[in-house]
Amino acid sequence: MAVCQFAPNAPIPSWALEGKFFCVVRTPDELSLVCSEDVVPEEVTAERGWVALKLEGPFPFSMTGVLASFLQPLAESRIPIFAISSFDTDYVLVKLENAKQAEAALNAAGHVQLGKEAG
Repeated sequence: MAVCQFAPNAPIPSWALEGKFFCVVRTPDELSLVCSEDVVPEEVTAERGWVALKLEGPFPFSMTGVLASFLQPLAESRIPIFAISSFDTDYVLVKLENAKQAEAALNAAGHVQLGKEAG
């Protein structure tokens, strides 16, 4: 995945909306896009090489500490992240080169990978 940056008034490029996963955030300061890395033109300002980890939701808005419990072991392992939240769940992007270290830190903290049995 890639995290792309544009001017705040830039149009949303159609190529960014082609994949199964994308996120668009416009603020007064910038337009940011998270999308599949393979669709990002070379000339676009982007941080490439991210993979998305999904926190299995849905999480009610009244629930506290879910994202913090996931981020704390990553912070302690000095793994940089980029977080995205949707209505139902959260996604944490880590760099591909940190994915195995992130998995180990999360497993040690008691998080279980989807599709893997606890214990």
